[in-house]
Amino acid sequence: MSYVDDIFGLKGKTAAVIGGGGVLAGAMADGLADAGAKVAILDLNPENANKKADEIRSRSAESMAIQVDVSKKEDIDNACTEMMKRWGRVDILVNAPGINSGTPFFEISEEEWDRILRVNLTGIFLACQIFGQAMVDQGSGSIVNISSASSGPPLSKVFTYAVSKAGLNNLTQNLAREWGQSGVRVNAIIPGFFPAEQNRKLLTQERTADIMRHTPMNRFGEAAELVGSVLWLASEKASSFVTGALIHVDGGFGAMTI
Repeated sequence: MSYVDDIFGLKGKTAAVIGGGGVLAGAMADGLADAGAKVAILDLNPENANKKADEIRSRSAESMAIQVDVSKKEDIDNACTEMMKRWGRVDILVNAPGINSGTPFFEISEEEWDRILRVNLTGIFLACQIFGQAMVDQGSGSIVNISSASSGPPLSKVFTYAVSKAGLNNLTQNLAREWGQSGVRVNAIIPGFFPAEQNRKLLTQERTADIMRHTPMNRFGEAAELVGSVLWLASEKASSFVTGALIHVDGGFGAMTI
């Protein structure tokens, strides 16, 4: 075994990737599988979940797909139970569900507010509660929450989404404090701009120009550029003293003012 495999390898580990049927979380799931983990793809869309699980299995890695609505606690509980029955443990949880909206503030309905917070924040709270309990019981585990550059300072045009991601950062640090001596680490990745289906419609020519002016690397991110941070945070050896961290992967966006 090479030094890199020893530090970052995940052979024998199991991982749940919520939102794993999507582009960004799907790349993270691929990375976890390529590093040796057994990966469960949890997604609201069963077609996307099965497609990703099939892709992972085609590379001789073990994977399964589970349909999960993160707004429903029983779905998350059932997914954790299914993983435990099949693999006996859960070592890694990547929380990457997310919905967005560009509704102007005065036009945001209570229903829209509740729906976005339910998925982006409450759903992750529930996943941390359910999977976190399994990890605390076994005395080890790593949770990686996927936040956003909108989490603070907030971005325009994504009001409720930004609020939900700010809450996610606080949830991450609260759980790191809560579980500091339990063997369970909780961290968050703060991606910059990685255009995907849910946010591409918000990227007008003017907004794209604003983003580029605020991004020192002057480009969007690619999904594969998130994988290294996920593997680092998932590894017990590579990030054994890292918890409560908010890791920017944003081309320098968070380092800029004017």
